[in-house]
Amino acid sequence: MPFTFNFGGFDPGMFQGFQGTQGQAAGGDGAPTPPPKKERKPRKPIGNAVTRTLINIGVTLVFALVYFYVELPPLNFHAEEFYVFVFLVCAVYCGCAVLTSGFQGEGVKGYVSFAKKQCLVPFVVFLALVAAVAVGSLTSWVVLRAPAYSELLPIQEGDFTVDIEEISYDQIPMLDADSAARLGSRKLGELSDMVSQFEILPTYNQINYQGRPVRVTSLRYGDLIKWFTNRSKGLPAYIVIDMVTQEAEVVRLGEGMKYTPAEHFGRNLYRHLRFHYPTMMFDEPVFEIDEDGIPYWVCSRMVKTIGLFGGTDINGVVLVNAITGESQYLEEVPSWVDRVYSSDLIIEQYDFYGQYHNGFLNSLFGQKDVTLTTDGYNYIAIDDDVYMYTGVTSVTSDQSNIGFILTNQRTKETHFYKIAGATEYSAMDSAQSQVQQMRYEATFPLLLNIADHPTYFMALKGADGLVKMYAMVNVQQYQIVETGQTVAECEANYRQALANAGLIGAGQVVVPNGDTRTQQGVVAEIRTAVIDGNTHFYVRLEESLGYLDFSADEVPRAVLLDKGDLIWYDFVLDGVEFPENGIVPAKGFRFDGET
Repeated sequence: MPFTFNFGGFDPGMFQGFQGTQGQAAGGDGAPTPPPKKERKPRKPIGNAVTRTLINIGVTLVFALVYFYVELPPLNFHAEEFYVFVFLVCAVYCGCAVLTSGFQGEGVKGYVSFAKKQCLVPFVVFLALVAAVAVGSLTSWVVLRAPAYSELLPIQEGDFTVDIEEISYDQIPMLDADSAARLGSRKLGELSDMVSQFEILPTYNQINYQGRPVRVTSLRYGDLIKWFTNRSKGLPAYIVIDMVTQEAEVVRLGEGMKYTPAEHFGRNLYRHLRFHYPTMMFDEPVFEIDEDGIPYWVCSRMVKTIGLFGGTDINGVVLVNAITGESQYLEEVPSWVDRVYSSDLIIEQYDFYGQYHNGFLNSLFGQKDVTLTTDGYNYIAIDDDVYMYTGVTSVTSDQSNIGFILTNQRTKETHFYKIAGATEYSAMDSAQSQVQQMRYEATFPLLLNIADHPTYFMALKGADGLVKMYAMVNVQQYQIVETGQTVAECEANYRQALANAGLIGAGQVVVPNGDTRTQQGVVAEIRTAVIDGNTHFYVRLEESLGYLDFSADEVPRAVLLDKGDLIWYDFVLDGVEFPENGIVPAKGFRFDGET
């Protein structure tokens, strides 16, 4: 008899019978039948085909206008931003078309087929642009177009002593961007009506203004609230800092500047440019003033000259009056404009030349005559133009230069000077080592012509950022390093060092007017002459081409001098240069060891 169990009215047999019934319904294998799937109701499209198309176009157009207003992409097939813009517009249209038409179709293939049907035109545009990008990138590839890249910057051989004239110490531009920023901030802080409302743009651009090298920059609003309260009058002034005298001037304007990068909406400089020149590509605008002091933004027009995306170059500028917003595109750039070609672009083009003028493979294997620019650059004012210079070094060397380039930033005329010597940073280290106990830091050097010798000139700053001394380092013989508390003293010491090394004659030595100097030297030759009844002893020192003139009437001890004596001698010049005859009046001397 089978065992049965009944608890609380629950009969297990009833449950077994139920399972058997379900198993039969499922085919007799005992598996439960899954619940039936609900059929998905297709979403209804919005309106008719015309209505949906208008909605799609309207939404896409609104997106395109907002994106264009905010991001300002140039409508130019050479600009990468243009392709991003079009791709996004196509994506927005496709998304709207799918939404307004309803999701129709079965499975992945069904949805894809439906999407293709709704987005055929933007899909074709997308594929066409992808193909254009692929072909354009290939035709711009430096591996295939290395010769074209190497010809972007025409280069001529130059003569340093002919092309770069000597300038006197009172014309040396000794103000770097960091010092200019300090002077500008200090000057603005003196003006109570401006300091609370405005700040200074950090870009202190070097230009030539009325024959002087200066740095100029614009003001900007302190914040958005201050823009609201001051925008009707615009920015009231700009700052000019003389790089020689280091005098800062706040130039107040009768009518404020209303078109700057600090503005918003339609007066924003970038938006103003894009709306007036929708197809042009621009380099970063540069603030300059013309010879009458009128502020402008110099906006260099960028073009691509190799394939679709390669060979960046400049073709003319758009000049925007910062006060009125009037603009004009000019291919022939006015002479008062100083910066058309940026330093970064010039360096990039030279590096293309240095690497690829013997072919792409040579830049990787063999590397014959492969050169690169050194780190850093600076500017030289020549006539009415500003030139950028940077050193050139072999790709296999990072301690010395084989020369340097000098490029006119308005015309891109470039000269290469084959002068082997120290890199800029090596020269900075040499200058710092002269005053290492002071722990001064050297600024990036200027390149000057001192007595027909390429010379690095730099300021030495203390921990407070203020200039403490100046240094000059000979480019070709960078062991010749001299410093001075003033520029005049530094130049005098440097010229004397060149004379002591036999590189220049005594007639080329310069000292400040009336300055008493004490130098050391070994007597190499003594000559005598009687002038107006007084005996003069003419003493030439070793490694010197000039003579010291000791008058027996003033320095009777001169009769004791003999060849080989090590002496310390004093002299004072009434002028700024040694006489052309190389004879220097001396005021006294002492033998080495005497006090």
